[in-house]
Amino acid sequence: MKILVYENTFQGFLTAIYEAFYSLEKPAKIISKFDYLRDFQLQLDTEVVEISVNQEKADKVYNAVLKKISTGTLSNLYYLFLSSDFDKGILAFYYLKFAFKKGKYTDNYLVDENVKPVHDIVWKVKQEKHRMKGLLRFKLLDNGIYYAAFEPDHDITELIAPHFSRRLGDQFWIIHDLKRLKAALYNKEEWIISDLTEKELPPLSAKEIEIQEIWKKYFKHISIKERKNNKLQKSFMPVRYWKHLVEKEE
Repeated sequence: MKILVYENTFQGFLTAIYEAFYSLEKPAKIISKFDYLRDFQLQLDTEVVEISVNQEKADKVYNAVLKKISTGTLSNLYYLFLSSDFDKGILAFYYLKFAFKKGKYTDNYLVDENVKPVHDIVWKVKQEKHRMKGLLRFKLLDNGIYYAAFEPDHDITELIAPHFSRRLGDQFWIIHDLKRLKAALYNKEEWIISDLTEKELPPLSAKEIEIQEIWKKYFKHISIKERKNNKLQKSFMPVRYWKHLVEKEE
């Protein structure tokens, strides 16, 4: 059984797909180095091939999808890469094998076994991206920077950063994915993605602590016991996100 392990970048993802297409033995799995080091259990007959990023090969896949299939398929490939699905690499491989046969009509085959799993995952990533635009909570740090921590299911930091660069364009802010130890850093002009740990952060400002207490009291005061609907609330605000919602903190 052959396993391709790629570096944790979109270019690494595309490079691995290129290698899979031109390999004599088709891989059983195509997984990120992050997943390989964290979760993967080797079997006795497993051959592990680590794939280094090759920009030329990545560009060939990117341009081939763009020219021979569609921008929609390319977008799906990117959202698939950002997902936390362990099998996303091999799903991408078979999705593209199918797509190079069907061309621009690929994504019309909604129930095909090569297309549907990809669409299902892409939908989940987009849904979480949409949710986080409303559920992300910014807190003012002692150094004047607004800070929002979250632990999304998928790697969506760079998907939501453009939204907040428009909404909070006049502030310095950080959006911090604690699960992946990465963050979007914004300086009132542009944002970048960088590695970041909680140890590097200053404490909350006194003003922020005061505002949080007021907000918690307000949230508790406006709730109407008789109209409480936990099931509906959890559909809009899944429990797994409550840890970083000020109004839900114990």
